[in-house]
Amino acid sequence: MSKLLRRPRGLRKPATAVALATAVALTASGCVTVHGEREVLPAATKAEAARALKDFTTAYNKADKAYDGSLDEDHVTGALGAIDAAKLKAGHTNHPDGNTNHSDLELSDAEFTIPKKAGWPRWFVANTKANRGGDFRWMLVFTRDEVNRPWQVAYLTLMSPGDVPEFKKDKDGRAQPVTADAAGLAVAPQDMSRKYATYLKDGGDGFAPGRHTSQWRTTREKNASRPGLARQYVDEPMTSGDYAPLGLRTADGGAMVFFATHHYEKQTASKGLSITVDNENVKALMTGDVKQSLTLERVSNQVAVDPAKGGDVEILTRLEGLTGAKGS
Repeated sequence: MSKLLRRPRGLRKPATAVALATAVALTASGCVTVHGEREVLPAATKAEAARALKDFTTAYNKADKAYDGSLDEDHVTGALGAIDAAKLKAGHTNHPDGNTNHSDLELSDAEFTIPKKAGWPRWFVANTKANRGGDFRWMLVFTRDEVNRPWQVAYLTLMSPGDVPEFKKDKDGRAQPVTADAAGLAVAPQDMSRKYATYLKDGGDGFAPGRHTSQWRTTREKNASRPGLARQYVDEPMTSGDYAPLGLRTADGGAMVFFATHHYEKQTASKGLSITVDNENVKALMTGDVKQSLTLERVSNQVAVDPAKGGDVEILTRLEGLTGAKGS
């Protein structure tokens, strides 16, 4: 953990003792003993997946309308859980009577990609159309670690329809999960978060140029030192528990990987100057007093195309949210 800011209590910890890292830690054959199970089965039926999507949407809308995190906490986890909890906490602090600007999120035209695997946890991807966000497709990754637990969304990203790759499927239309240490890929899924955090700090090879790689680094460099204000950035991997990466094999032999990262931005005013905080969400999540510096904490989830070994990883899309702030 960075010394810039200790993780706030509001950042959601793994919901269960079963680490989602096992979701990508299968053997090459796809068989592993988890909870005493050996049989390789689809993670869900299409009917179960559709019901999970409906339950999530209903809970999400209730929570957003009331600004009450208790109304959807059983339906979110991991990176999305952390982002959602902080958003609702800030909303409730600023608007205790609820969200007067709420309009229901509607998800339709759902396409489900359901991998076959042994044991728990199990997971699947819902590719949906939404009544917001333009033509982007909403990609939601649902996870569950036992049969009596509700399905929870760990990752949510928005993708252009043309960016969604073709997945490798068997004769029954089931997808193939990628192992955590999969050989033959540019980056093993278990290393993706760490390598991305290192790239953001130091640059180098391994990631294709783009908005979430080279362009983001350039923007940071420009903002690092401005008259009266300096910015420092710290990036950390998130790889365990409900923040573990999840990947699907693509038809071209590569993989699409969902993963999370943790980011800090410390703003320090020059001597004799001060920092003005205007954002109401930052104020709502603030601890300490802003005297000379302000540290913002964010959680981000990304979708990457992980090609065959020798290629560069492409970050297709990234969704981040403010999860904490500290003044000093």
